Amino acid sequence: MDLRTLIRDVPDFPKPGIIFKDITPLLGHPQALAQAINAMAEPYLGKGITQVVGIESRGFILAPSVALRLGCGFVPVRKPGKLPWKSKRRSYGLEYGKDAIEIHEDSLSERDTVLVVDDVLATGGTMEAAIELVTGCGAKVFGAAFLIDLAFLGGAKRVLAPVSAVLTYR
Repeated sequence: MDLRTLIRDVPDFPKPGIIFKDITPLLGHPQALAQAINAMAEPYLGKGITQVVGIESRGFILAPSVALRLGCGFVPVRKPGKLPWKSKRRSYGLEYGKDAIEIHEDSLSERDTVLVVDDVLATGGTMEAAIELVTGCGAKVFGAAFLIDLAFLGGAKRVLAPVSAVLTYR
């Protein structure tokens, strides 16, 4: 199945000049969703991944299924103030502003080998911050997996881990 046919372009969202890649049509198609999850997980099967870290918000949709496919746990990385326990925070720049993310300080340790998952790789700021949080907990980052890589924005250059994507837009 050609997953690209289920990715909708939304012009000028969240601000003028941005073309947002909407994955909602893909998520609503069970066979496409299964194909996407399997494709995201496949490069990491048997690689010793102990935790999959998913980035709020659309990374939350994909990461738990990838974790189940890999037979490991799921750790959320959330927007500030959303986690109920002691947490670590990293700020980062977006293509359209600034933001921050947090992780529970005790969610990972030096015993963990992590795959970080998000829906779209754009400029790489969010993933860069997530990887800093993961390594700040002592864990090793094995890779960063995305449904979509907007390669024309060059975000992979900022990701200090091997990057894989199901779909690449050049």
